[in-house]
Amino acid sequence: MSNDIAGKVVVITGASSGLGEAAARLLCAKGASVVLGARRADRLRSLADELTGSGGKALAITTDVTRYDQVKRLVDAAVETYGRIDVMINNAGLMPQSPLERLKIDEWDRMIDVNIKGVLYGIAAALPYMKKQKAGHIMNVSSVAGHKVRPGGVVYSATKHAVRVISEGLRQEVKPYNIRTTVISPGAVDTELPNTVTDPDTAERLRKLYEEVAIPADSFARVVAFAMTQPDDVDVNEILYRPTRQEF
Repeated sequence: MSNDIAGKVVVITGASSGLGEAAARLLCAKGASVVLGARRADRLRSLADELTGSGGKALAITTDVTRYDQVKRLVDAAVETYGRIDVMINNAGLMPQSPLERLKIDEWDRMIDVNIKGVLYGIAAALPYMKKQKAGHIMNVSSVAGHKVRPGGVVYSATKHAVRVISEGLRQEVKPYNIRTTVISPGAVDTELPNTVTDPDTAERLRKLYEEVAIPADSFARVVAFAMTQPDDVDVNEILYRPTRQEF
């Protein structure tokens, strides 16, 4: 597998905004064919139209990552359109943090479905193709919260720790197939994630943190590009990064 971005086929979930959108823009500008999945069809199509209008290759497929059939359809469309899949970026995620005593069970369930099952479904959809190719790169998005736990973020941290565990197990299992794996754990990055917080106290704490220290989403895109462009014998397995000013 070439370590050049140009010509690679990259599938990105959660691509309609934030980290996924930033990655799509940078990788497309560098010559990758990007296949974009997200639930918000209008925003997804608008992004794909913008990228193709600028001379890039982009395909939009409305995708709910809590549905395996839809994630498989996304990956299948990439292979049917471009002939292969080189990189799978399992980026879709939610962060409705709250103290456990608030008993926001519906939000717990939704985080587990999106943040954990969504990653597993992305792996399940991409892995058969990559095994057949004997090449590929699976990138899963965790968080600083996957390394540290704070009051109000227990379930979110649990889901993001699970992403790290899944990624490490995957790394060990795919060695026979020449597949690389990377788990990326960003700190406070300027995205819509804080907007998913419904608990007022937690929302105010996160709003203040993000206003003070958050860095642009293109920081994530550059991290993705760094991992992708390493020589074939280099497997960058884990990247943890924060705003320089972020203490947590």
